[in-house]
Amino acid sequence: MEQLKIANQYKKILQKFVQGFKDIYQEELLSLILYGSAASGEFVDRHSNLNVLVVLKNTDLETIKKSTNLVRKFKMIQTLFLTEDYIANSTDIFPIEFLDMQENYFVLYGKDVLKDIHVDIRNLRFQCEQELKVKLIKLRQTYLFLNDNMPALRSLLFISCTSVLHILRNVLRIKGKKPAYLKSEVLKELASEFKIDIQIWDKILAAKNKQTKLNGKEIEQLFISFVKELESVVNIVDKL
Repeated sequence: MEQLKIANQYKKILQKFVQGFKDIYQEELLSLILYGSAASGEFVDRHSNLNVLVVLKNTDLETIKKSTNLVRKFKMIQTLFLTEDYIANSTDIFPIEFLDMQENYFVLYGKDVLKDIHVDIRNLRFQCEQELKVKLIKLRQTYLFLNDNMPALRSLLFISCTSVLHILRNVLRIKGKKPAYLKSEVLKELASEFKIDIQIWDKILAAKNKQTKLNGKEIEQLFISFVKELESVVNIVDKL
């Protein structure tokens, strides 16, 4: 774990976590893989989680129940239990998730099950389009219930902007790009590739990062503008 760019306290936590899983599962345990911000070097102390893929020979409930106490003990570690067959048979359904894992990961123990997985770009385009359209529908519906509740509308705006940008990172992959990790850099790449107006996105991120403050009228107008921008993005993705 020397290569990991996280504080020693988190390395020690991971070491205890790995040893605990090895003790519990022994030969049933195929792999433990750290992925996400802790593997990429973007880990933010007290704000990020440690994401660990746990690969077992069997993931029935009786099997994963064995690690109940260990998982509850290390609450900052988010575990994802999968089998090797499930991974091999699911890249067409979850291309975004597996590409994200494959982009930044570190093998803590056992086999590197992510190295050779292949994601068909056609499946990636389909998932991006589907998720963007679902988010657009939900934003329209939710707006009807929240347009007079500015704190709730602001929270929804911040959450939606982050999740949409995550999807759009993968839209850049469809275009053969290796997207940046930072949101500000992703926006620059999107503006260059698709000629979209990123001023709205920049305003949302600035408010989310507490660099600017928004009054009620500004929140609603920004939300409306964001939805319109998302409609344009959906049309772009639909034609890829």
